[in-house]
Amino acid sequence: MKIRVFALIAALAVQLLYSLNYTFAKDVLSGGYLSPFSFVLIRVAGATTLFWLFSWLGPREKIEKKDYFTIFIGALFGVAINMLLFIKGLSFTTPIHASVIVTTTPIIVLILSSVYLKERITSLKIVGVLLAFIGAIVLTVYGKSKLAADNVPLGNALILINALSFSIYIIIIKKLTVKYHPFTFIRWLFLFGLILVIPFGFSELINTNFTVFTPYIYFSVAFVVIGATFGTYILNPLALRHLKASTVSIFIYTQPVITGVFAIIMGSDSLSEVKIIASILIFLGVYLVTKKPKETNPQTAS
Repeated sequence: MKIRVFALIAALAVQLLYSLNYTFAKDVLSGGYLSPFSFVLIRVAGATTLFWLFSWLGPREKIEKKDYFTIFIGALFGVAINMLLFIKGLSFTTPIHASVIVTTTPIIVLILSSVYLKERITSLKIVGVLLAFIGAIVLTVYGKSKLAADNVPLGNALILINALSFSIYIIIIKKLTVKYHPFTFIRWLFLFGLILVIPFGFSELINTNFTVFTPYIYFSVAFVVIGATFGTYILNPLALRHLKASTVSIFIYTQPVITGVFAIIMGSDSLSEVKIIASILIFLGVYLVTKKPKETNPQTAS
């Protein structure tokens, strides 16, 4: 029971870090401090360094040769495609729009889990997904961009493909999380990911003017690297070790709520009855999906 609670807390912490990531990353991009792909390269390079530096904290495990290919495919979908499209999409759309579109991930994961991981889809889980999805859609009307340079339709399309890519990643690494400790395979996951993103961001990165960075921008970049990347990619596999992939993914529905609350705290949004209702629907959906089904009593089963 305690392990499940820890796993649920880890899953929620991942979404908290991701939710704050939208605002910090958008501020860096909209201010023109970093181009999207150079930002991705810094993010992946920084996280890769941290994973290898702290890998000694994990157990000494040897990865089977056949699993390196799985890790590489995971890096392709979970690091390269996922991060490149997310940052590029975020540069065109708003944090709230992006966080709402990402809520399509649990639906994709639910379908993929039933096909590839043979996870059972209960009626309670379906109701939870629908409730949370309705709540997330309600919030989309509050995601209009005030920046003239934004191209919301294009940005939303890229974020949607990003959600699909991340869903595939969740399914791919599910079996790896059971077999290995996160530090064992994630350092290789990011090393492969770094190799994949270097061609996209290297030329942009060497032309970046770091002298114009403010303390807030340095903090924002550090948060994206340490919190929204290093932290989330450690916590997510830990949650997946003890929860179903579809259960972990449902926490993504909390992103629009947390993103909206953070925007209110920062003074860029306000509270309304509609937002309260939408938030209740989202959290109710998460509760239904994460609720552990009652075991059937063998003596009373027919």
